Amino acid sequence: MADGSEVSRRGFALSAAAMTAVAANPAQAAVDVVATDVSVATPDGTCDAVLFHPKGKGTWPAVVIFTDILGLRPVFRDMGARMAAEGFVVLVPNPFYRTRKAPVIEGPFDFNNPTDRAKLNEFRGTLFAPGNVEQDASAYVAYLDSLKVTNRKAKVGVAGYCMGGPMTMMAAATLPDRIGAGASFHGGGLVTDLPGSPHLLVPKMKAKFYFGVAMNDDQKQPDAKTRLAEAFTAAHLDARVEVYDGAMHGWCVKGSAVYNEAAAEKAWAEMVGLYRRALV
Repeated sequence: MADGSEVSRRGFALSAAAMTAVAANPAQAAVDVVATDVSVATPDGTCDAVLFHPKGKGTWPAVVIFTDILGLRPVFRDMGARMAAEGFVVLVPNPFYRTRKAPVIEGPFDFNNPTDRAKLNEFRGTLFAPGNVEQDASAYVAYLDSLKVTNRKAKVGVAGYCMGGPMTMMAAATLPDRIGAGASFHGGGLVTDLPGSPHLLVPKMKAKFYFGVAMNDDQKQPDAKTRLAEAFTAAHLDARVEVYDGAMHGWCVKGSAVYNEAAAEKAWAEMVGLYRRALV
């Protein structure tokens, strides 16, 4: 598409370029990262979160990572630290702070087990209540902008996994002049027939976006990728929507039953590349 929006379907094998992007880089390997558990004030209370940034003097563009349904836990701390090593100030908040501090789920979790799934009902009830995601996103960005390590002249990036996918879009629509790039992986509910569908928010955004779609999500809703890309095209915004053949919902998160290392590394390279183009 002429404006940069694109729908593609291809295998998840890493291209030579993507391999280069995720290969060990001696310069990056030498980057030390500072990790700090922090509290972020929101209109509804205090959100527990973890902050990462490169060690040393300097300022860096900010990134917010929205977790999947299991919330802030070690695997997302690892993602935050890895992103900071790429040269960003990264905030990973606990999305369920209104109910409980992270981690909200202790021990093994099986999505195929009804008892395990029922544990989530306690936490997610208020998550998408009207205005919650928007006010939280505003609080997270305001917090990042208050830090000396944040380059406030650079745009902010947002990343989301599973339920975090819609959150990236809601954040970008809420803060169009601040959020310059968004990446969503195996996002759920990006396109619905409800009045509040995230894809209907695209006209309010100014950010560039990348969407990595799981193969089984695409099979369940094959028209979603097209409707999503069309929304960005109509808004004259740069976006790519890509289906990862062979990668199942949740493939990016280490430790999950469907984790796919090759596809996850490709997704990571796409996200970092987008941020380098749009934020730095």
